[in-house]
Amino acid sequence: MESRDKVIVRTSIIGIIANIMLGAFKIAVGLIANAFTVVLDAVNNLTDALSSVITIAGTKLAGRRPDKKHPLGHGRIEYLSTMLIAAIILYAGITAGVESVKKIIHPAQADYSAVTLIVIAAAIVVKIAIGLYFKRTGNKVNSGSLIASGKDALYDAILSASVLISAVIFMVFHINLEAYVGIIISAFIIKSGIELMLEAVDDVVGKRAEKELTDEIKATICSEPDVKGAYDLLLHSYGPDMFVGSVHIEIPETLTAKEIDLLERRIAEKVYDAHGIIMAGIGIYSFGEGHDEMRTEVYRIISRHDGVLQIHGYYANEQEKTLSVDVILDFELEDREAVFTEILSQVKEAFPDWEVKMTLDLDL
Repeated sequence: MESRDKVIVRTSIIGIIANIMLGAFKIAVGLIANAFTVVLDAVNNLTDALSSVITIAGTKLAGRRPDKKHPLGHGRIEYLSTMLIAAIILYAGITAGVESVKKIIHPAQADYSAVTLIVIAAAIVVKIAIGLYFKRTGNKVNSGSLIASGKDALYDAILSASVLISAVIFMVFHINLEAYVGIIISAFIIKSGIELMLEAVDDVVGKRAEKELTDEIKATICSEPDVKGAYDLLLHSYGPDMFVGSVHIEIPETLTAKEIDLLERRIAEKVYDAHGIIMAGIGIYSFGEGHDEMRTEVYRIISRHDGVLQIHGYYANEQEKTLSVDVILDFELEDREAVFTEILSQVKEAFPDWEVKMTLDLDL
């Protein structure tokens, strides 16, 4: 089976060749016809080719083997290459906008021909094919750069269509709209660049893992008979398809250290085999028997508040008279801290003889 890196490189090379050929044809036609928007569209093709070059370089660098300084590899370089692509797209969009404004202030007469229209129409077809191919391949190998390039190519097809329409309008009605179409093109390019930059920033900052993935991992963990629940699943991304995770599992307090050790090893192996994720840490919530009425009351007090998403990690230590529980509150609450303080106060009031240790957990 062909490796992920090879698929990305091959796809990017196809994009480079196609975009350079399209760009060269458009520049030639645009200069002959004195059609500014056609030349502008050609420059956009060349920036797409440059983006593919950066994608290849980023993939190669990200694929380097782990070393002493980077024990988890170099996968995050792909996020940086995506940010660089976004910066290039933004520069192209801003430059296009400036040149379009200049054309409005100092207009030049275009000279479209049937050949011009044919070239633009052919470019639209090619761009749609490239866009769909890049998106399909990007989704298949989980490459943000390829997916972004695919979206950009489909945007280009729309923009080329606008150039074609403005050319037809000029030829039929003798109304020159190319500078105004140029502004529309630049706006689309800038929008694409901003969206791509924000996606890359989200990856660098750290974003919530896909719910479908986390639900599947928790289901894998809970397939073990002794596991009563899986909570606080945290996935650290070190590049596409490279996650290191940690989780808390709720298990009976009667399990021995040996049994817990074997259980954790089985869970780590199952998660890696099923999802390709390394579980670096598996913490424990001990589930104790007894105090059922107390547990029910604590859950009732907490759950009656708006914004409570989950209650877990409950444990009552009879000897030390300590009651521990974790609460997850919705990020959409106006004041999560105030709600948490109120919940904690009510639980303490209900059980004055107990030391209540409540944690405001994150909605991961």
